[in-house]
Amino acid sequence: MQLATAGLLVIQNRKLLLAFSNNKQCYYLPGGKLDTGETAKTALCREIEEELNVLLHEDDLLFYTHITAPAYGENEGVMMEQDCFLLTQPVTPNASAEIGDLRYFSLAEYLQQPNRAPGAVLILELLKRDGRID
Repeated sequence: MQLATAGLLVIQNRKLLLAFSNNKQCYYLPGGKLDTGETAKTALCREIEEELNVLLHEDDLLFYTHITAPAYGENEGVMMEQDCFLLTQPVTPNASAEIGDLRYFSLAEYLQQPNRAPGAVLILELLKRDGRID
């Protein structure tokens, strides 16, 4: 099974913003699943308003990459198909809904976490390879 999702890339001081899900007890990219009929950008704007209390417009999002990874916290065999978008404007996010915390991570810092979402590891590796984060 595949889950269509969209993730937001907010980079500050060479670190990536990740959101802590109280439900899944793990830091992962802010964003979420696409509803029927939604584009990735539309879904991401909706999810970010719910999770981070930030109102985005589709024009604020720049496509960066697509990743495929096991969906953390889902049944075995479920794969996440995620379009990842860079944010082109500064924001001040605030955790809301099921998000318990927001934190900026380098790849090395994230790898020290007790629970790690495979998609978050993958995007951190890509961003480090591309020289965008430490």
